[in-house]
Amino acid sequence: MIKLGTIILCALALAGCGSLVSSATSGMAANLSAAILNQDDPETVRDGAPAFLIMLDSFVEGSPDDPAMLGAAADLYAAYGVLFVDDPARAERLTGRSLDYGRRALCATDAAACGIADTGFRDYAPVLQSLGADDVPTLYSYSLSKLAWIQARAGDMGALAELPKAQAALDRVRELDHDYREAEVERYLGVLATIRPPALGGRFDEGRAYFERAIELSGGRDLGARVDFARYYARTLYERELHDQLLNEVISADPRAEGLTLLNVLAQREAAELLASADDYF
Repeated sequence: MIKLGTIILCALALAGCGSLVSSATSGMAANLSAAILNQDDPETVRDGAPAFLIMLDSFVEGSPDDPAMLGAAADLYAAYGVLFVDDPARAERLTGRSLDYGRRALCATDAAACGIADTGFRDYAPVLQSLGADDVPTLYSYSLSKLAWIQARAGDMGALAELPKAQAALDRVRELDHDYREAEVERYLGVLATIRPPALGGRFDEGRAYFERAIELSGGRDLGARVDFARYYARTLYERELHDQLLNEVISADPRAEGLTLLNVLAQREAAELLASADDYF
């Protein structure tokens, strides 16, 4: 079974919630987003986030065509559904809501993108090419909500067949604005390049370059990039030395970093699990 893993989606930018543009809500959303990302106890976030999900739903009800509001809802529903929900049926519902918000956000930004999710790839690619720089934030949210939706249905071959669409959308984000959330985009592209073995189309030289660039761009502060590098690249190629080096670097690092503390604590937990299973794997 292909598994995207939790860390690929954890930077789905709970911080995206801070992009809400309503003057009545933007300050509260930004402050709450910062509090979530700087929390060092994931269980507190897991228990408290549902209230924020409902609050975002209420904001969308009040501004149903606001792309920033819709994108924020897509981001948080995707992150919560993948990171904190163990029940598969519930994860499918939450990521389904995320994808619906992501589609609506992209459509609200650019009418040309309405219905993009229902097209075959031959028609999908031209729509992506028609999008412009102003569409980048919602295209990014749509891309990651798509990845979350796929992960929640990892045993469904129909869902896995949607991976090329998610990759094409991220590639288009990179083409339109190379600086937009560059470290995260590089990291996700690294995962997508290495999620399949070389014999099935994996592009491992390319993937390694993506991961190394992601680590460089984050100044080494985003520990999840190293976890993904170890899980998808080093494990698949049976490079035990690189695998253990990356994961030990994660475990020994200080997880506290502005905007990344929650994600880094989760990355350290995953690194410990991967190391514990390494003798059986290699």
